[in-house]
Amino acid sequence: MPTHAYTWRADLYLLMATGLAGLGWIFSKEVVSIWPPLLFLGVRFLLGGALLLPFACPALKQLKLLEFKIMLRVGCIFSLGMVLWMWGLTHAQHLGVGAFLNTLAIVLVPVIAMAYGERPNMLVWLALPLSMVGMACLFLESHFALGMGELAFIAAAIVFALSFTLTSQAAYRLPVLALTAIQLMTVGVVSLGLSAGLETWNFQPPPSLWLWLVLSIVLSTSGRFLMQIKGQGLAPASHAILILSLEPVWVALMAALWFGESMSALQLMGCALIFAAVLMSRWKVIWQLLKG
Repeated sequence: MPTHAYTWRADLYLLMATGLAGLGWIFSKEVVSIWPPLLFLGVRFLLGGALLLPFACPALKQLKLLEFKIMLRVGCIFSLGMVLWMWGLTHAQHLGVGAFLNTLAIVLVPVIAMAYGERPNMLVWLALPLSMVGMACLFLESHFALGMGELAFIAAAIVFALSFTLTSQAAYRLPVLALTAIQLMTVGVVSLGLSAGLETWNFQPPPSLWLWLVLSIVLSTSGRFLMQIKGQGLAPASHAILILSLEPVWVALMAALWFGESMSALQLMGCALIFAAVLMSRWKVIWQLLKG
């Protein structure tokens, strides 16, 4: 299990992961306007994992069969979550509502983590509802509707919560580079297999696609998930998930800068509430740092 001495380092890794994830939404939006979504998901994750593979090879060679099976199982569960998320993204009537439903994973992670021996402290339980209110302010300006897309987002949230907890447990005792590479490549293989049966592939896209694809693979896949899993290995899952709840805040801010999207007063209040929830959950660490 992680120790308190490494908590600030875990927070730093996770904060870096949320920033790279926010950029990933910008890159992905540019790519999926040209390429089929599952094809993009498969290429992005397969190459993202392959990029880490040379660095992970020494650790992979020393893995026992049981450890490899654990990594593969975590990768398969994460693959299911990503496919459900992509299904929701494609079929949701209102993306804001869908994004809010997907953040239900934040509430579910501490509950699932308790089954694996974690006992979140009181500040985490107080911060969770505050974070969810912030998410509601950020996303729920759209009219609520519950269709196939929204149900897919709810299912994805449940799977992501389980995947996040299992990844955190695996990262405590397994080599992070190997775990990240196997997890990403599993998503890539599953997504490409589904894409081959369901989508029409286009291999003559405009040159601009390759820039967004490379940025998405290097920064928002290899870099992001390496930072995230390193952070998960140094902090309990119930703490780590609250830091990662900052991702939609960065997405909203980056979309405002990149696409010229405006943010209402309610959305700005939502961002402030999510920041407040994260600060509340990490107050003991912040106070220790302030005291030197």
